[in-house]
Amino acid sequence: MKFRWTLAPPQPALATHLAIQLKLSPLLAQCLLNRGHSELALAEDFLSPRLKNLADPFLLPNMERAVERLLRAREHAERVVIFGDYDVDGVTSTALLLEVFRALGWQADFYLPHRLEEGYGLSQDGVENCLAKFQTRLLLAVDCGSTATATIAWLRERGVEVLVLDHHQVSDPPPPAVALVNPQLAPADAPSYRELCSVGLAFKLAHALLKRLREQEVGEASDFDLRPFLDLVALGTVADLVPLVGENRILVSAGLERLSVTQRPGLKALKIVAQVKDPIGVYEIGFQLAPRLNAAGRLETAAQALHLLLARDLHEAETIAVELDARNRERQQIERTMADEVIGAVRARFNPETDFAIVEGQLLWHIGVVGIVASRVLREFYRPTIIIGGDGDEWRGSGRSIEGFDLAAALRQCDDLLVRHGGHAMAAGLSIAPGNLDGFRERLNELAQRSLTPEMLRPVLRLDAEVALPELTLAELAHLNQLKPTGQGNPVVNLMARSLTMKRPPQRIGKEGRHAKFQVTDGSTELEAVWWSVNDSPLPGGRFDLAFEPQLNEYNGRRMVQLKVLDWRPAQ
Repeated sequence: MKFRWTLAPPQPALATHLAIQLKLSPLLAQCLLNRGHSELALAEDFLSPRLKNLADPFLLPNMERAVERLLRAREHAERVVIFGDYDVDGVTSTALLLEVFRALGWQADFYLPHRLEEGYGLSQDGVENCLAKFQTRLLLAVDCGSTATATIAWLRERGVEVLVLDHHQVSDPPPPAVALVNPQLAPADAPSYRELCSVGLAFKLAHALLKRLREQEVGEASDFDLRPFLDLVALGTVADLVPLVGENRILVSAGLERLSVTQRPGLKALKIVAQVKDPIGVYEIGFQLAPRLNAAGRLETAAQALHLLLARDLHEAETIAVELDARNRERQQIERTMADEVIGAVRARFNPETDFAIVEGQLLWHIGVVGIVASRVLREFYRPTIIIGGDGDEWRGSGRSIEGFDLAAALRQCDDLLVRHGGHAMAAGLSIAPGNLDGFRERLNELAQRSLTPEMLRPVLRLDAEVALPELTLAELAHLNQLKPTGQGNPVVNLMARSLTMKRPPQRIGKEGRHAKFQVTDGSTELEAVWWSVNDSPLPGGRFDLAFEPQLNEYNGRRMVQLKVLDWRPAQ
């Protein structure tokens, strides 16, 4: 047993009431309660996300001011340059806004920073190179800029106005932008849009501009349809790992439908090289489409990914998609080599009693994959992790955190040791002088020791309900599918069953027998269970309790319930 199991308290009376009123299975009703949906109207809205339930875009902080400035730019034929970011959220945001602006009469260009040469976000090097390329007095920073106080002040001194459209934590004091459109500034009681990432904000900005243009009876806006852009919104939102609740759930639900039938040549080509079949779901985005789009920005510049999304014909798109696929394989090899090196170095000196955070840095570690490697190290040791690499007198790093430790807040308490930093509670980036690495490791570990208890350093496995195997029918799986799309904030359904036994000896499957398949029974019902990447972990024996995710397995025309094993323990 590698997890701390926490079973959600059953609420049979509330679950029964919800199930009867909304015609749901009791198990689905319990899962809704576990996710905080106890009111009938809210539960119904959650199960049936609709675009008409999106909030007015002008409720977002400073949206009115941003729209006014952009409309003035359109009226006076000013060039607006979109300064994006190099991850999927930044690239999809840039693509969406560029297409909308150009279609509705703006003079618009884009600039994406070079990860290795210009660093993260609205950096000084990045904006200087941007201004050398484009003559502009208006910069729209997308998916970055919320902490770029010095850079935006420098731009203002040179007569360049900056609008910021971003979802990351805001510096104190905030940057002197003309408008800072950031849901972090929204009231705490505005949960529906507080979790939007930048591509969701880009969609809201486009919606706000369209509303004003229609009020002004601008011809191009009269029949302009934003819904075809929802494929980009779903792609960026899922890739950025923001909670799939509130408006994100609405946008992703509609966007996944669009993505499955998209006519965008770049996405059609990307689906071909990734061997993705429709319908598209969260898994296909997270593990097949997004990594290929991210690969270009991780190794050099994300411009190639943006060109793919903007491609006008399938032949052009296929050429770019094949190149991105090759980049992704190159990225995977770099990542595997570096992760093995980092994990080996950490394991050699790791002390679980005193090491509450992990900071590793080394000359020439590839800064394009430090975030992915940090995620792998975190999965191995379950500690807040920051991996740093680079060369020269300024290295760059990326961090991932665990529940209970706000990484962005911790970096603010290390400000004197860092060149720059930004991000949010669970993921952040930074730059540091290599001479400060040891001091930063010690400081971050001290902060983690204050915030985390030893119990919190063991991953939690949250279980929705205890079930008996006969309850796990195909009809029940169909009920539970109403919770999709699942992800951050709306996790997949995890269940447990007690006192099971093996029906027959387990079978090792996959390359080098890394996985295992076996039949479990409670004495009356028998189901197939699969444990992926079990490797050398001990398999269940005797009587045991099993934690699992129920899944549909389709093979040779047969449909059956299969248990994806998460953990096991001796029967209690």
